[in-house]
Amino acid sequence: MINHKTTPEFKGIYQSTDQPWRLSVAPMLDVTDRHCRFFHRLLAPKALLYTEMITTGALIYGDVARHLQFNDSEHPVALQLGGSERDALVHCAKLGEQWGYDEINLNCGCPSERVQRGAFGACLMAEADLVADCIKAMQDAVDIPVTVKHRLGLDYDDSYAFVHDFVAKLYEIGCRVFVTHARNAVLKGLSPKDNREIPPLRYEVVAQLKKDFPEAIFVLNGGIHQVEQSRELLSQFDGIMLGRVAWHEPYILREVSQLIWPDKPTATNQQICETMISYAQNMTTQGVPLRAVVKPLLGLMNGQQGAKIFRRTLSDVQRLNANDISLIEEAFRPFLK
Repeated sequence: MINHKTTPEFKGIYQSTDQPWRLSVAPMLDVTDRHCRFFHRLLAPKALLYTEMITTGALIYGDVARHLQFNDSEHPVALQLGGSERDALVHCAKLGEQWGYDEINLNCGCPSERVQRGAFGACLMAEADLVADCIKAMQDAVDIPVTVKHRLGLDYDDSYAFVHDFVAKLYEIGCRVFVTHARNAVLKGLSPKDNREIPPLRYEVVAQLKKDFPEAIFVLNGGIHQVEQSRELLSQFDGIMLGRVAWHEPYILREVSQLIWPDKPTATNQQICETMISYAQNMTTQGVPLRAVVKPLLGLMNGQQGAKIFRRTLSDVQRLNANDISLIEEAFRPFLK
């Protein structure tokens, strides 16, 4: 029997009684930037938030501060890396730890052509030994958890043996947290959007992985859109990861957070309005355009009367260009009680 707290992955936030992996928000390109994460933290005070996938090249050759800067309120927050070269990943994992991230996650699930050209993302699932080598090197280099996000298979190969062997390789070197998107990744012929919708969901395969590796944590990702669905899945898996629903209907993130942590208050509309006004004032004085701050808010009122006016107010090009922060209060006013 493995003692969880002596394995490489059960340290830091994973020793916390708050169980941050119970609810997380997926890393989404052009979505989960620091402004989005700041907003999501108001809705889910204990959820684990992920950065967009950041490539090792962007950190080694680019502006590190621009990519890694975040607000302290975002904790617990995880840095997702994209790459396949061990030394580069080690270097970037160390940067993530130095900047204060709570977890390093390796992307083995993105199917985009750009990622494939870089020989990382989902195509890494075909190179389990390489992934294991990279994960082990990062574990040895940092004192925070190193985890993996992966798919169930590649293209149209539905064999359980493939994903089982992939997980087994990583388990052998001490990886204990697996964020599993319960679909295959089709590398040719499907766009990233299609890859989120067309390959069939196979929750039963993730359940089998959990049965076969009972000492590991399996966080289920893919096709989770409703609160009651979340309740059912949380009874079967160690955690759930919300994807696009947290962007298009962020109020669901708040409701799932309340489901998991009923004693932890989430921000009311009034509190969100006041906090985002203060945050926008701070960000715009630092040169951040107002549109970047309000973009994550657009879906908050979806499904409610007045949602279109809410979005229209926050999308006023002239006022956004002028960094007119008063549009936030104006948009929220009909929803404040």
